[in-house]
Amino acid sequence: MRRLMMAGAAMLIAGTLAACGTGTSGSSGSGSNGTLTIDDETGQQWNCSFNPFNPANTGNGTTFGQVYEPLAYVDPLANAKTTPWLATKWAWSNGNKTLTFTIRNGVKFSDGTPMSAADVAFTFNMMKKNKGLDLNSVWSVLSSVKQSGNTVVFDFKSPASTYFYYIADQTPIVPEHIWSKVSNPVSYNDPKPVGTGAYTISSCTPQNIAYTANKKYYQPGKPKVTKVNFPAFTSNNTANTYLTTDQAQWGSQFLPNIQKVYAKTPGHSYWFPPIANVSLIPNLTVPGLSDVKVRQAMAYAIDRPKAASVGEYGEEPGANQTDVATPTFKDWQDSKDSAKYGNYAYNPAKAKQILESDGYKPGKNGIMAKNGKELSFSVMNVGGYSDWVATMSVVVAGLKAAGINVTPQNVSTNDLESSMMDGKFQLAYYDQTAGPTPEYELRQWLFSGNTAPIGKQASTDWERYSSPATDKLFGQYAATTSTAKQHQIVDQLQQVMLSDVPVIPITQEVDWFQYNTNDFTGWPTKSNPYALPAIYAYPDLGQVLLHLAPKG
Repeated sequence: MRRLMMAGAAMLIAGTLAACGTGTSGSSGSGSNGTLTIDDETGQQWNCSFNPFNPANTGNGTTFGQVYEPLAYVDPLANAKTTPWLATKWAWSNGNKTLTFTIRNGVKFSDGTPMSAADVAFTFNMMKKNKGLDLNSVWSVLSSVKQSGNTVVFDFKSPASTYFYYIADQTPIVPEHIWSKVSNPVSYNDPKPVGTGAYTISSCTPQNIAYTANKKYYQPGKPKVTKVNFPAFTSNNTANTYLTTDQAQWGSQFLPNIQKVYAKTPGHSYWFPPIANVSLIPNLTVPGLSDVKVRQAMAYAIDRPKAASVGEYGEEPGANQTDVATPTFKDWQDSKDSAKYGNYAYNPAKAKQILESDGYKPGKNGIMAKNGKELSFSVMNVGGYSDWVATMSVVVAGLKAAGINVTPQNVSTNDLESSMMDGKFQLAYYDQTAGPTPEYELRQWLFSGNTAPIGKQASTDWERYSSPATDKLFGQYAATTSTAKQHQIVDQLQQVMLSDVPVIPITQEVDWFQYNTNDFTGWPTKSNPYALPAIYAYPDLGQVLLHLAPKG
């Protein structure tokens, strides 16, 4: 999950960064003077557009958590431990069809305007009026959201306990006095965001976003880090140099031979908890890829362990077709059903057999074809991610051995994301956001309520998978609080992944996290996993910033 949920990010060379206030160690932007610099190669430059609901800009990862805040924080690494944020408490009633939040008193937006329950109710009702803001389709299950004094009451059409995560943790609360005057909140750029968070944006250029502590922040003594720089990088190499030379104190990227090039330095540490998967995404409206037999063959034709070894230096393990990230969620994996498919272990001969049984025959060039149409596709990948490019070389080689021709197209993050959202691609290599259980990532892939027709923007389910039976499973999951029942439903969702192969997980996506303890304390660790540690995780970034403090 290295991306900023559909957010563009980027960077230039270190010299340019120094000019924008993110210089070398000991200069402006270094940890030695109390300014925290964060380092994440997300593939392109900042567009300085901060709408936290717009998946086509930088708003999510650059404002949600540190500028705009949610009602509560749910920690996926600590058995969904929930911490109050803008809400102080909450309660379910009416058979899990009503959820009531009590909103914190004494909170002000960064412009000095008091925040109240009215702002919370306004935010959600604005999402109802503007479907493009409802990135997690909460209004597919909500019937109403109403303010009652200092509480906000959410009524659902049916029991929906698991939607707590999307409503409490994944929705930024915005000020009514500003957003009510916005004619089109979906396309609104929000260049000078006003939130309740610990930080405000003091400046933005294509090369860097600078944050300063919000003097009106309601949590006493926080934040302790008063200045933060967020430079952008277009490739791993430049970002890695910046990190390993101590020009940044917090990194979230693939670093080859990390033990030798980073961890050998005193104070340098890292932690990579697996939380999701990076997958090959077929556009299910494309002839050939719409055929489940072709997708099954592709799943057998990819050597996942080799892809992880070559592309990720073993720092990420190979994925499995169930889409369950292990060991983080190992208790959820249905290994019995997976075994029926031979765990989709690398087997190009079996892949060819499946294709031949489906009527495909190899041509003179070795490419399988049927009715004169070859299995030949393009795959979009983020060219700035050197590890993904290397991984794709293994994927392409395996598919070729099975008679499937795939040509990589290395593009920018923004181009890839835009193409996926609009459905204008054949194959793509990307990841999804995760949650407290595997159901959340599976929902992002498989729930048709999040998709859209070709040419319209889909918030998730970019492959355009649609199954009423599968949608029903997500509804059943949301209706129960029984852990046993939830496990049974996730087992059935894994069966969908195994039989329909709507996407093909390649490597397990870890939360990339490098950190420097020489200048700052309070980092999340394996022994104290109080938040997802990666820079691109939101609103987790805001939680981490609230815990950090300059050393000494």
